[in-house]
Amino acid sequence: MPHLALYTFGVLKSPLADHAPLAREFYDIGEAVYRKISQYPGYLARAEAADGDRGALFEADWGAWGEFAVPTWYGKGRTVKTTALAATLSLWTDLRPAFDAVYTGLHREALNRRYDWFERTGHPTYVCWWIADGVIPTWRNGVSRLEHLHDHGSAPHAFTFHDSFALDGNPTSSEVLGRRATRFADKEARGVRRLAVHLPDSGDAAGRPTASAGDG
Repeated sequence: MPHLALYTFGVLKSPLADHAPLAREFYDIGEAVYRKISQYPGYLARAEAADGDRGALFEADWGAWGEFAVPTWYGKGRTVKTTALAATLSLWTDLRPAFDAVYTGLHREALNRRYDWFERTGHPTYVCWWIADGVIPTWRNGVSRLEHLHDHGSAPHAFTFHDSFALDGNPTSSEVLGRRATRFADKEARGVRRLAVHLPDSGDAAGRPTASAGDG
């Protein structure tokens, strides 16, 4: 039975290694969120480094999850002291469990404060796709899917909760997440679209026009 892969990416205002109170708070809350999410029904696994200090994402050993990678629009540092990003890569049994983990509980509380820590880039911050049972997605897979979402919008190859697709490639119905959940995801997507329209810089590092897709 195929599983759902979920990749998230955001650009932080300050480096992970920053000792400022806000940066420390984000790191501490992030650790608590990870512990809570791993307890959700439907959660299977997430990319975890075998070693490395805070901020050592590019140098860390990620095992089967592959070499760490970032989207083209990330332009900040890549050393332990300068890395300013947060990224996750996880596996789920289905769409609904992943949605519930992201938009309820402790992670939802953190989402309400995301702009205390994250920059408003106007790019999509997460992407979902179906993956065969027994296959481990890599960081490069996640980046590739996120960039595809950015360039082309939701499609069976890379999609959001708001515009999701079933295993057969057909759009999912509102009953998959529930009507209330679908309305919430729709509200989130509209907010990102409004943000992208008002950004002074309408292109990314490669000069492509920004296209919003969901905000997770």
